[in-house]
Amino acid sequence: MRTREIAGQIMGQLEAFEGSKAAMDTTELLIVRGRSRQRIPPEELESTISQILQGLGAQKLDMYSDETADIITIMDEQIRSQVSIQEETDIYGIYRLKESFENMNCHADYGIGVVDDIAIFIILWKDKSGIGPLFVELVVSALEG
Repeated sequence: MRTREIAGQIMGQLEAFEGSKAAMDTTELLIVRGRSRQRIPPEELESTISQILQGLGAQKLDMYSDETADIITIMDEQIRSQVSIQEETDIYGIYRLKESFENMNCHADYGIGVVDDIAIFIILWKDKSGIGPLFVELVVSALEG
């Protein structure tokens, strides 16, 4: 499946494949979490995400665009089709994600892109102390069934 292929490429590029775990794996959506072996400085998190998306031939989207909001809604629906979630859909929660990590004393950055009919959401974060690994969370979603 294309979602697994893309997720494998990204996790491999970040050297985060070993020990990574799928948090959700369906025919439409794959969520993977892992720890990168790379030592990426905090100021390079955004450019690392951009390079990954560019390397896949993905169009990087503005996080605050209508297109991104639509994609986040699709991803949310795909998750809700598998897991019972009591709260209403909150597409703005994704925008508060970086702030949440920063409040937990972490550097964080994220990005979203589209290649063909596949959406890719990547978030990278690490402790501000510089100690510990770089964490990766990746959502790869087929936008058309």
